[in-house]
Amino acid sequence: MPSDQNRWENPHGVKKPPVDASALAMHAADAEARLPLVTLLSQVWVAFTIECDNEAERQMPHRTANHGATPGALHTPWLTSSTMWANCMQYVGDEGITVRELERRARTMTNLHGMQRWGYITVESAGSRSKSPGPHSVIRATPGGRMAQSVWIPMGHVIEQRWQQRFGAGAIEQLRAFLSALVGQFDANLPDCLPILGYGLVTRASFCDHPVPPGHPPDDVAPLPLSALLARALVAFAIEFECEADVSIAIGANILRLCREQSPLIRDLPRLSGVSKEAIAMALSYLEKRGFAVVGEEAPDSKRKALTLTPKGGQARDTYLKLVGEIEERWQIRFGAQLVSRLRAALEPLVGAPGARSPLFEGLEPPPGGWRASVRSPETLPHFPMVLHRGGYPDGS
Repeated sequence: MPSDQNRWENPHGVKKPPVDASALAMHAADAEARLPLVTLLSQVWVAFTIECDNEAERQMPHRTANHGATPGALHTPWLTSSTMWANCMQYVGDEGITVRELERRARTMTNLHGMQRWGYITVESAGSRSKSPGPHSVIRATPGGRMAQSVWIPMGHVIEQRWQQRFGAGAIEQLRAFLSALVGQFDANLPDCLPILGYGLVTRASFCDHPVPPGHPPDDVAPLPLSALLARALVAFAIEFECEADVSIAIGANILRLCREQSPLIRDLPRLSGVSKEAIAMALSYLEKRGFAVVGEEAPDSKRKALTLTPKGGQARDTYLKLVGEIEERWQIRFGAQLVSRLRAALEPLVGAPGARSPLFEGLEPPPGGWRASVRSPETLPHFPMVLHRGGYPDGS
């Protein structure tokens, strides 16, 4: 996004090494045949998160609109994604936590009203008559929230062990090592999860309001869960992209990217992008209001709606396609060409070849009776996560 969205010229505060021209020696044809680094990171993070969500749904008493409450359970909070553990529940201890301290520790915002309504937390106002929680309001876990915490605490480790069995322990250990080496160079208060997207599906940078001082040592990232390492890399990429683009990376990756040779049908966008109808609707509303696209009849005698980019939208699409490659090249210079190349090499076998069914789908079979079992199976994974206020699911569900 334009510079007023994020005030940092260099969002990670990294001291740039001398430019190595060989780092940018990437053949155009080779680049065209490969998925961008941000897509590889995104699809791995999305798949990991969905696996966590599916297993948590299997273990945790809960309720949903279509299936009601788990029979015989005393405490059944509304089912949400493990993203809501990452941006909220992992910080809510027995003594409670203030809203301000929660945001400081999570380095991003949560959906407080949702977490209250869904039965995970209570919020005690600190002497304020306002119905909205203030910065000093105290958040406490409900009995259902504490039960959910007990399920979520080991979940990242459980799924990482599954990935070691599925893809090979050495492959996952290498991925962790390369991610740690990359993320360890970021000198910024990056969150350990993908933030809930704001208006225009922009990556919210609330953690940037209080950047770490220059020269402050980076976090020790080695103990971080795999999902947190992936998330920090994705947030860093998104902020750098949105400092320069007029449309968020989530919209560019999942909508504009699909508008090349022809205007895609609206009904096909969820299938082509891997994100939910609700996320598509939010993106289209923004694109139309801001003059990037028009939704209209596919043909004069057709009832099918299609998405057509305006010249402004076509320019935004071209910016997305160009900028994701440029940022990857910058990262080769900034963080080391060999490191970025090795990270790509660790991600590519997990994601698979462009156009082929990804090996990541091997672990995405939902539990019998789970909510994902009742909806159409995805054909692809998002090219950037669509984390919405609806429940934090990585595909906007």
